[in-house]
Amino acid sequence: MGMAVLKLKVMPESPETDLESIKKEIEERLKKFDVKNKTFEEQPIAFGLIAVITTMALPEEKSTDEVVEDLLKIENVSSIDVIDYRRAFG
Repeated sequence: MGMAVLKLKVMPESPETDLESIKKEIEERLKKFDVKNKTFEEQPIAFGLIAVITTMALPEEKSTDEVVEDLLKIENVSSIDVIDYRRAFG
C-alpha cells in the first residue's frame, strides 16, 4: 500500500470564522480516510481572512476527490483547493 502526501487550502467563509472549530472538524472527518501525520498551519490571505493549510499522508487507494467533497460539508468552509499531491516513498 503506497502513501501520497496531500496538501489542501481550506478557505473559511469569513474572517470571523472560528478556525479552531474547522481544524477539529477536519480531524474528525479525516479519520475515516486512514490519514496519517496531519499538520495544520494558518496562512493570511487578505483583509483579515486566514486559510487553514492542512498536510497529510493519504493512502493512494483513497480518492482525493472524496476527501475534498467530505471536507466541503464542514460548516463555514467556502472552498478547498488541492495545493500539492505527491507520492511518498519510504
